Amino acid sequence: MDIGARIKILRSKNNLTLSELASRTELSKGFLSQVERDLTSPSISTLEDIVLALGTDLENFFKESEEEVIVFKDKDYFIDEKAGLTIKYIVPNAQKNDMEPIILELDVNGKSDEIKPYEGQEFAYVLQGKIALHNLETNKKYVVKKGETFYIKGDFPHQIINENTSLSKVLWISTPPNF
Repeated sequence: MDIGARIKILRSKNNLTLSELASRTELSKGFLSQVERDLTSPSISTLEDIVLALGTDLENFFKESEEEVIVFKDKDYFIDEKAGLTIKYIVPNAQKNDMEPIILELDVNGKSDEIKPYEGQEFAYVLQGKIALHNLETNKKYVVKKGETFYIKGDFPHQIINENTSLSKVLWISTPPNF
C-alpha cells in the first residue's frame, strides 16, 4: 500500500492544502510533503493524527476498497415480469446513482405503470417495434418508432403503451431514478 499517495488523495478529496493539514495535525508542511512523496514514514501515532484530521480512522484508511463494478451482464439484471410487460433493471442498485436505465418489453397493448409528475427527466430509445408516449394530463399521444427517441421532463403524468401488433422494446432512462 502506498501510504503517502493515499494521504494525498484523502487530502485532495477534503479540499485541504498541505498548510491546512499541517495546521490541523500540528506537523510541519515539509514533513507532510515528504510523507506524501514516500520520502519518510510517519509513526503509527502520527499517521493516526493525520488520518483523523482527514476525517477517517486507521481501520478505514487501510481497508482495501472494493473495485466498483462498471460492466453488467444478463446475469446481473433484475427482471420484473408483470401482465403485458417485462422490466429489466440493467444496472443493479441504480437507485443510488443519478440515473436509472431499464429495458421495457411491452406485449401487444402492454402498458408501463403510470409515471406521476416528478422533478427529473427521461430519455427513451425504441429498440424494437413502436410505442406511444401518452401525456395523461393533456391526452396527447406521441408515436415513437424503432430507432427513434424521446426526451422529456417528468413534470406531467405519462405512460408508455405498445400500440404495435408485436412486442416492443424500449431502453428507458430516468434521472433521478424513478422506476
